[in-house]
Amino acid sequence: MSSIVTISNLSKTYENGHQALIDVSLDIKKGEILALLGPNGAGKTTLISIICGIVTPGSGSVIVDGHDVISGYRHTRSIIGLVPQEISLEPFSKVFNTVSFTRGLFGKPADRKYIEKILRQLSLWDKKNDPIMSLSGGMKRRVLIAKALSHEPRILFLDEPSAGVDVELRKEMWEIVHSLRRDGVTIILTTHYIEEAEAIADRIGIINDGRLLLVEDKATLMKQMGRKQMLIEMQNSLEEIPDGLESYNLELIENGQVLVFNYDVSGKRTGITALLKDLNSSGVTLRDVQTKQSSLEEIFVDMVKDKS
Repeated sequence: MSSIVTISNLSKTYENGHQALIDVSLDIKKGEILALLGPNGAGKTTLISIICGIVTPGSGSVIVDGHDVISGYRHTRSIIGLVPQEISLEPFSKVFNTVSFTRGLFGKPADRKYIEKILRQLSLWDKKNDPIMSLSGGMKRRVLIAKALSHEPRILFLDEPSAGVDVELRKEMWEIVHSLRRDGVTIILTTHYIEEAEAIADRIGIINDGRLLLVEDKATLMKQMGRKQMLIEMQNSLEEIPDGLESYNLELIENGQVLVFNYDVSGKRTGITALLKDLNSSGVTLRDVQTKQSSLEEIFVDMVKDKS
């Protein structure tokens, strides 16, 4: 799959001395959904703003569809749509007029059928003549998406698209994102919601303190960095871990009723067979055994903690 955005050694330091981005390099593939995860102040919004031409880079380069975002800004801005984090809309303007006006700002001719298509896609058609001020927060966010799609972009940036949106509407928006990807739109989203990245992204990027820590396929990331836990519930509680089991780094929880064993899912040998044999030799009687895969949230927290 070819790249539609190429970021090379990108850095940005603001006038107050804050280093928002430090030597970031990234290829964004055409037609993918890429999720950028990071805490507040990690550099996510600055990165998006530079690609969209809102913020000037300090050093490095950004190439969008073969054009530099500085020298070829007319082309790059024409194929990018941005849904900002903050909701800023003209309160007295009607939905249809708001979206149509944005299309005109990009020099596109009026196209009522296209505007109707995206409003229907976003479940806004029945609100087309309603003033923005009458809409709920979730509907206003849908209008922001419609505005970003009004000029038929090939790349869509969503900056915290689910902020302030209830769980049901959030899942509806995930379906909208998948639908846009099926139409060939490349989608990059920043999010604080780990489950959002886990649910819809093809690849996950983790950014912290201005540095891009990794970018990896979601499935590969879960496989390579995920851990598994085996929870061993015993017939009788223990006050301490039996002698001879120190090498397994076991942990006692639930008032000594459960032993926790962490192991690497990618390893050739997990050590489970040897552990169960040694537990039996130690006179420990098992009641139940369960396994638990580490979540993307745990991986994210561990990475940010390790790099901070």
